[in-house]
Amino acid sequence: MIGASASVGANPAKKDVSASKKETGKKTVRKAKKPAAKPVRSPVRRAAVSDDGSGSINDIRSSAVAVFDQSTGDVIFEKNAGAVVPIASITKLMTAMVALDVHPNLDETLTISAADLDTLKGTHSRLAVGTQMSREEMLRLALMSSENRATAALSRYYPGGRQAFVGAMNAKARMLGLSDTRFADPTGLSPANVSSARDLVKLVNAAHQYPLIREFSTSEEYQVAVRGQTQMFRNSNVLVRNEQWEIGLSKTGFIREAGKCLVMQAWVNDRPTVIVLLNSWGRLTRIGDANRIKRWVETMASSSSPLRG
Repeated sequence: MIGASASVGANPAKKDVSASKKETGKKTVRKAKKPAAKPVRSPVRRAAVSDDGSGSINDIRSSAVAVFDQSTGDVIFEKNAGAVVPIASITKLMTAMVALDVHPNLDETLTISAADLDTLKGTHSRLAVGTQMSREEMLRLALMSSENRATAALSRYYPGGRQAFVGAMNAKARMLGLSDTRFADPTGLSPANVSSARDLVKLVNAAHQYPLIREFSTSEEYQVAVRGQTQMFRNSNVLVRNEQWEIGLSKTGFIREAGKCLVMQAWVNDRPTVIVLLNSWGRLTRIGDANRIKRWVETMASSSSPLRG
């Protein structure tokens, strides 16, 4: 038995999915004080056979994997879980924790500036320089849609600025015992942001203690007014719209050096489970791997011995 973090033994509250499925699907437009309503879920579009979750647990294609029982800290499955690799936008879970730890005014208006533009990868954003939104909306877009300019703005408005923010990220990593984890920027665009799948189990457990992170990272979609135009942002993880999944926390990531990444806290076989998938390369490979893991956990025979790939 391997403990994932000091808080792993806690019994996470299970979401009331029956209530969430009764939502009307209404969307919120710049109402920062009220959480966005959850629309009615629709099944995820299936990929080709190789990425639809078919096959066995031995067909997992992500390069580094960790699956833990969140309540007990027991290892369910591992594959290269100690390898230290770039983690892309999984970084934003730490960014959100650091941003919230100083108890900021979530209603404060933040403005996107030229200092928030991506000079590392040149990624596109719908948030033009001059866009204004509440801190809460910036945080929601960072977690739900992995919005890089919103994330950069959150770090710039931190006491002491972005450099102090990154320092706080690394300090929190040390506090959480993330010995394989280092941060160089708040967005995850830098390949110098590295961790291991095993460390990220601890990170997910820590982030799961924040109600706003749970809510925002699993929101299906959200509308905001951007410079007079209504813009719809959607969750970057298609599984949050799949009614076969009950997801309590989610974050995707991608840069070339990291491949496609996915971390989740989800209820699998009626157990709170943390799933970490790093360095997947197919368009939907990480989704197929998550489905393979879910099906395997639900059907596997009882065993006291974890699998290690």
